Amino acid sequence: LQNRLYKKVVPYFGDMVIKDVGYTEVSDFVNLLSREGSSTTTIQQYLIAIRKVLSHAYANNLIPHVPKFPSVKISVAPRGNFTVNEYLTLVRTARRSVGTKIPVLTSVRKKQNGDSFADRNAYVGFDLAYLIVFMVNSFVRPSDIKNLQHQHVTIIRGEYTYLRLNLPESKKHDKPIVTMIPAVRAYERLSKINALRGYTKPTDYVFHPEQKDRRKLLEYLGYQFKFIQEVAGIGVNTANGKHRTLYSLRHTAITFRLLYGGNIDLLTLARNARTSVEMVEKFYASNLTAEMNIGLLQRKRK
Repeated sequence: LQNRLYKKVVPYFGDMVIKDVGYTEVSDFVNLLSREGSSTTTIQQYLIAIRKVLSHAYANNLIPHVPKFPSVKISVAPRGNFTVNEYLTLVRTARRSVGTKIPVLTSVRKKQNGDSFADRNAYVGFDLAYLIVFMVNSFVRPSDIKNLQHQHVTIIRGEYTYLRLNLPESKKHDKPIVTMIPAVRAYERLSKINALRGYTKPTDYVFHPEQKDRRKLLEYLGYQFKFIQEVAGIGVNTANGKHRTLYSLRHTAITFRLLYGGNIDLLTLARNARTSVEMVEKFYASNLTAEMNIGLLQRKRK
């Protein structure tokens, strides 16, 4: 919310008296965002931020009412996912590229406002391959990776072997996540390496424990992942134009369960991925076609 407010909202509305912000002013702001190429989802998020400020002002008797807002029709544009072969290629490329310097664009340097963060972290880390495996087999969001500490992880061994992730609440979901077996192996191997580096406390972060500024971690990982995609020859966009980023690893995890997870029901999958059945159908299952599950369609009752 703070990022949205200070990136666009405050620069545009900051000099206005709050009681003068009405339907026309908000509509002009929406038109500006549209001309700049913002997606309808992004515009809607900015409107939510503005409405929160105005609602707070109304609750404190600073304005007589919250004005009517222009309606924005949301166009669903789910991210793309990776195929099994692409996923394996990304992991192998990440392993081969450890220590490789990543070209950092001038625009990125400028964005850092002179901070040496981009220069200091512009190389492929040894744990990127573990990160890719972990995300595809744990259903977590990149923001979960940023916050994941050892105290949030429990290894369960029994009839099934998996990790139980008791992560901090995200997007109003706080239930534990259970993982696939490859995530267990990735976690154990990475933990052994980090133990040699002295990161063994329950409050140490699982990924990049040395990075104290966790806000910048995802940007750092984003540079690495995009570079690995380029080296591997795996396009940022799919054949049908859907964008792929680090977040696409979560889409890949859910898609793989829909394709290869037997007769898994959407409710179980949605709860474990900390989302809703509606979101799975709208954003994650939207990339699937009937032909991908031709075996289920043609299977006969016994």
